[in-house]
Amino acid sequence: MGDIDDAIERAGYEAVTKAPPKTPLAQMRLLLKAEKGSTKAVADRLGISQRTVERYLKGTFKRPRQALRDALLREVRKVWQPRVRQQARKKAATSTGLTVETRARFGYTAPIGTTDDPRMRRLTVHLPPEYAGRLFDAQQAGASDQQLRGIVAEGLQEIYFKDNGARADGLEVAITDIDYFDVSY
Repeated sequence: MGDIDDAIERAGYEAVTKAPPKTPLAQMRLLLKAEKGSTKAVADRLGISQRTVERYLKGTFKRPRQALRDALLREVRKVWQPRVRQQARKKAATSTGLTVETRARFGYTAPIGTTDDPRMRRLTVHLPPEYAGRLFDAQQAGASDQQLRGIVAEGLQEIYFKDNGARADGLEVAITDIDYFDVSY
């Protein structure tokens, strides 16, 4: 996973309407339900043995180590309220769009007489629904981080740098280095 993929996942989690389970037993049960009853699949997902999963479900183990607590939290977030997160993505892709906040180095290809020096910029830009839809579709299709960067760079190019076609006609923008990246929708 790359910077953009992680940011999209974090933004999806912000759409949930209630808190996920907090106890290790409840978290294991949720993952077991998500994996259709396969303790082996839950164990693979968490990076632990199948027997350890069974011990947590039985109640023999109650206090996981920090690494397992982190893995449980990460995996529970992935499966918690999938329909709510999907509805938020659909709304962003069809009507509201998404907001990108980033501190990144942008490279330029520009006409002669203008600067093409890449520089670090901090931007907060609202991208329209068509870019949100393209970004979500590419992520679902398993696009690489470089491909996702290309979609975001194109959106920033058109909305921010070209001001919807009002200026900088021959400008092409690429994201060369990301220091910070966040998405909200």
